[in-house]
Amino acid sequence: MFKGHPKGLYVFLFANMGERFGYYTMIAIFTLFLQAKFGMSAKDAGHVYGLFLFGIYFIPLIGGFLADKILGFGKTITLGIILMVIGYILLANTSFGLTGIYIALAVISVGTGFFKGNLQAMVGRLYDQGNMGKLRDAAFSLFYMGINIGAFFAPSAAEAMNNYMMKGDGFSYSGKIPELANEFISKGAAIGADKIKELTALAHENIINGAYTFKDLHSFATDYIASVSQSYNYGFAIAAVSIFLSMIIFLAFRKHYKHVDLKVVKKSEQKNEKNIVPDLPKEQTKKRLIALGLLFLVNIFFWMSFHQNGFTLTLFARDFTVTSVTPAVYTLFDLKSLLPIISVIIGIIFLVDKKSKSIKKLIGAILMIAGTLTAYFVIKGYNSSMPINPIKFQHFNPIFIVFVTPIIIAIFTKLNKKGKEPSSPRKIGIGLILASFSFGIMVLASLKFGNANTEIADAMRVTPFWLIGTYFSLTISELFYSPIGISFVSKVAPPKLAGMAQGGWFASTAIGNLLAGLIGAFWDGWQMWQFFLLLVIMLILSAIFIFSIMKILETATEK
Repeated sequence: MFKGHPKGLYVFLFANMGERFGYYTMIAIFTLFLQAKFGMSAKDAGHVYGLFLFGIYFIPLIGGFLADKILGFGKTITLGIILMVIGYILLANTSFGLTGIYIALAVISVGTGFFKGNLQAMVGRLYDQGNMGKLRDAAFSLFYMGINIGAFFAPSAAEAMNNYMMKGDGFSYSGKIPELANEFISKGAAIGADKIKELTALAHENIINGAYTFKDLHSFATDYIASVSQSYNYGFAIAAVSIFLSMIIFLAFRKHYKHVDLKVVKKSEQKNEKNIVPDLPKEQTKKRLIALGLLFLVNIFFWMSFHQNGFTLTLFARDFTVTSVTPAVYTLFDLKSLLPIISVIIGIIFLVDKKSKSIKKLIGAILMIAGTLTAYFVIKGYNSSMPINPIKFQHFNPIFIVFVTPIIIAIFTKLNKKGKEPSSPRKIGIGLILASFSFGIMVLASLKFGNANTEIADAMRVTPFWLIGTYFSLTISELFYSPIGISFVSKVAPPKLAGMAQGGWFASTAIGNLLAGLIGAFWDGWQMWQFFLLLVIMLILSAIFIFSIMKILETATEK
């Protein structure tokens, strides 16, 4: 899986891993932060979420232009990292209220826009020479796996900081309290006796061992909101540190990628210059741009659907999924037990692999024994019912990617040897079909409920396996679609527009992200199953469109 790849890939992989860890730490708590700190409704938080994601993914188009025409890739990426660090530091400070938050989000968006697409363009350039092209899809799958290793640990880091800070204030986390507390602060007794009774009960349930002195309900509501908000601020600070480490990695190992930080010139302008890439003829450039434009159109609908993971799927986790589970199920949510179990699985793989040498089998045995003992003692300390935080559902997608990516690469490698590997555009079409199936699961999960504003008893909440199954299916669709789509863009992009082409991919993603938030109006007004069915239909139509233009996509690089 790792054989034959240049060292520059791993520099980019680890730099991106740190940035993605910071980003997903932030995104795991972002909607919850807006609702807790500022009392935003799901609709208003969705608008901010969608606009922020729009900026994150649209500005790479500008970043690509800056890299292609002015600064070059290395300088543009470095500038982007610096801006991201500043933005996350600003986000960790709420003393300037919503205005300060919006400024921080703008700075993060610009920084990410300068970083994201250009780093991917440089990955593509590593595979433009010699026989490296055959490794391109696998390279982007590995690069994508690195992204998701960072994303996997992010929700747990956010939750750990959330729990640590709130525990210091004498509280435990409850997803029900912030909305009720904000409503009580703004309306007082006008919220009604039932809600006051519920908030009072929750207040006493979530004070840890008398560590906080309950004076009155208004004081509790104010202090609780302050505590949960501050815990989110520290989560944003974690993001700043992680992205700073990304900058160190990117700059310290420049020697492994400086040979692909090249400029593009016309053949007539080449002369005796070094470090240049020749441009393409106009007709060939036009053909490639048409193929990219068609793909970018479809890209809008994929990400509009997929990025419900940070919005409506998170709200479904909070409002309609059980809030506590058995110890066996909790092992999937708790890294202290999940990581040892993963080490056991890796150990078993090392032991049963016939190609493993003695040292590898010994490592496998150690991993299996140590993992088994650690998992046993951790699980032994669980209660009969363990609470789950909606934040933690965000870690299923990245962990599934980390485990499924090697399997998919192995399958494609085997098919490639037999001459049967699907083309990149066909993989993209398959990914769209799988994504439609994923949201079909949510159609079934939500049939028993009305719309998102429906009040339900705890007994009506559904098992977390509906969401876990959805995330697993979405992960497979994502692996067929996203890294392969990025790989296709890097292959088809005209050399002089390498940065802008990746920016175009992200710009179309940005439009999808904007729609991901804006369709929140349907979430509040429609039946939930109708909302998810809309996503299913749009993804199926997108898949039909991709297969209808398959010839254009598959012949884009032909002369």
